[in-house]
Amino acid sequence: MEYYNYIKALHLIFVITWFAGLFYIPRLFIYQIEAQEKPSPEKEILNKQFKIMTQRLWYIITWPSAILATLFAVWLLVLNPAWLSQSWMHVKLGFVLLLFVYHGKCHHFFKLQQRDVFKLSSNQMRIFNEGSTLILFAVVFLVILKSAVNWIYGVVGIFVLAILLMLGIKLYKRIRTKE
Repeated sequence: MEYYNYIKALHLIFVITWFAGLFYIPRLFIYQIEAQEKPSPEKEILNKQFKIMTQRLWYIITWPSAILATLFAVWLLVLNPAWLSQSWMHVKLGFVLLLFVYHGKCHHFFKLQQRDVFKLSSNQMRIFNEGSTLILFAVVFLVILKSAVNWIYGVVGIFVLAILLMLGIKLYKRIRTKE
């Protein structure tokens, strides 16, 4: 299995680019939502540009990366089926399923915003944006620690960090509003 590490490297590369797309697409959604509050013609110019940017990111980077990361992951599992009997892998696959749900929800928002339908506020989208970060932390801790239990400490830590970030965002917004 000399090529095993090449497959693992390709899997990791496409996981990274997939997450890059999932981190950036909600930011573009936020900018597009906030552009709706701008006066004309700025609103229309920004909206058109954000539609192009999200479309390119989504179909040229994020979707292909998701597909390739999945194909290389399946290939790795075929080469090493013993992983499927380990509890940490079961938990990891649960998070991967959650990642696909998150990806699907991003696709839903993408389709809506391409039609100029905005269901969430920019603050709600900022909170939604944290979902991929939490999934990433959980998966990385699971893969590195290879424990179905110890990853919880890392995830609890990231939840605490997320709560502190949200409180900071709210405080900053409150200060900005008073000025």
